[in-house]
Amino acid sequence: MDLSIFEKARSVLTPIIRKTPLNNISSLVSDVNLFVKLENLQHTGSYKIRGAYFCLSQLSEEEKQKGVIAASAGNHAQGVAYAASKMGIKSTIVMPQYAPLSKVNNTKEYGANVILHGANFDEAYAHAKKLQQEQGLTFIEPFNDYRIIAGQGTIAFEILNQLESVDMVVVPIGGGGLISGIASVLKHLKPDIKVIGVEAEGAASLKHALTTNTIGPLDNLNTIADGIAVKCVGNITYEICKKYVDDVVIVSDDEIAQATLILLEKAKIISEGAGAASVAAILFNKIKDKAKNIVSIISGGNVDVNFLERLINRGLILQGRKLCVMVDVYDRPGNLNKLLDIFSQEGANVNSINHERTGHDYISGYVQVEFILETNGKKHAKRIIEILTNKGYNPRVRCKEVIECDE
Repeated sequence: MDLSIFEKARSVLTPIIRKTPLNNISSLVSDVNLFVKLENLQHTGSYKIRGAYFCLSQLSEEEKQKGVIAASAGNHAQGVAYAASKMGIKSTIVMPQYAPLSKVNNTKEYGANVILHGANFDEAYAHAKKLQQEQGLTFIEPFNDYRIIAGQGTIAFEILNQLESVDMVVVPIGGGGLISGIASVLKHLKPDIKVIGVEAEGAASLKHALTTNTIGPLDNLNTIADGIAVKCVGNITYEICKKYVDDVVIVSDDEIAQATLILLEKAKIISEGAGAASVAAILFNKIKDKAKNIVSIISGGNVDVNFLERLINRGLILQGRKLCVMVDVYDRPGNLNKLLDIFSQEGANVNSINHERTGHDYISGYVQVEFILETNGKKHAKRIIEILTNKGYNPRVRCKEVIECDE
C-alpha cells in the first residue's frame, strides 16, 4: 500500500478521533522499556473507529444512500455504527448471538439496527453478506479492505510522534487489519522497527496461514479473546503481513487472563482480552528478539463487566492468590470447624464454602466440601495443600498449575 492513502486517512481522522495516550508501564517488566498505546480510550472504546470512519468517508453518495451493513464481534460494530450516525447513514450490524452484551447495547445506542446471528464472527459475517445481497446495502469489511487498513494505520503516525525511539511494536491480530496498517506505515517510515503480531492460541489464523502458505479457515475457534477470534485472515491482510510483519507469536488464554489482571491491578488499565494479548506476549517472554523500547497496542477496552470478573478470577487462581480446593470431610459436628481453624492459622481467607451431599460417598458418612480461599501466592497455596494432604483430607485443586509450578 502506498503511504499516501495513510496520510489521507490521517487528514480525515485528525479532527474526529482521539490521539490516545502512550503510557510507560516499564515497572511491570525487566530489561525493557514497555509502553502501551491506549486505544481502549478511543471513541467507542477501541481502535476500530479509525478504519470504520475513514472507510465510510470514502463512500460515494450512492453507496451512502443505500445504507451500510457490517459484521462484527463488537468493536467494528460500534465503529461503523458511530461513524454512520455522524454521517447520517443508516447502518445494520450483524453480531454473533453470544457477543458481549455491553458491545451489543453500545452498538444499538450508536444508532445501528443490530441483528444477532450465528455462534461466532464468521457465521455472522456470512449472514451479513446474505443480507447485503438481498437488500442492496453497502458492505463495510471489518479488516480486509484498503480503506479500513489505512484508518487503522494512523496509529503508527501517533506512536512515532509520541516516542522518539521505537524499536518494536507488538500488535494483537484477529483478521489482520490493525497490524497490516501499523506495519505498512512503520516499514515505509522506519523500516528498522520490528513489528510483532500476537494471536490467541485458539484463534491463530494468521500463524496457520503463514506456516502453510495458504489462506484457509481454522476448524475451530476457542479463546476468551472474542475481539481476535477470527477463523480466517483476509487475502489483503495476509499479503501485507507476509511482506511487513517480522514475526507472529502465540499466547494462551491463561496468559491473556493474567495479563488482563496485571494491567488492571498494576497499571490501572481496563483491557479486553484481545487488547491484553499484546502485553501477555511481553510478560510471558513469547518474543525471541529483545528490544529496548517496545510499544504494545491495547486495542480495546470493551469488556463486559461480568466477563471481566471471570477473567480476573482466572488470573488470581493462576497467580496462586485464589485457591479452589475440594476435600472429603467426615460428616459430624465440629469437623468443618477443624478445617476452618487450619485456614485461619495459615492466614487464608475463606471466600465461600459449598457442600455436596448427593454423591455416593455420602452413604459412608463423608461429605465433599469445596472451599474458595484467598491466598498470598503459589507458595502459600502449596503449603495449605500440603497441610491438608498430611492431615488426610485428600485435597483436589481445580487449577493444578498453582501447586505444580514454582513461584
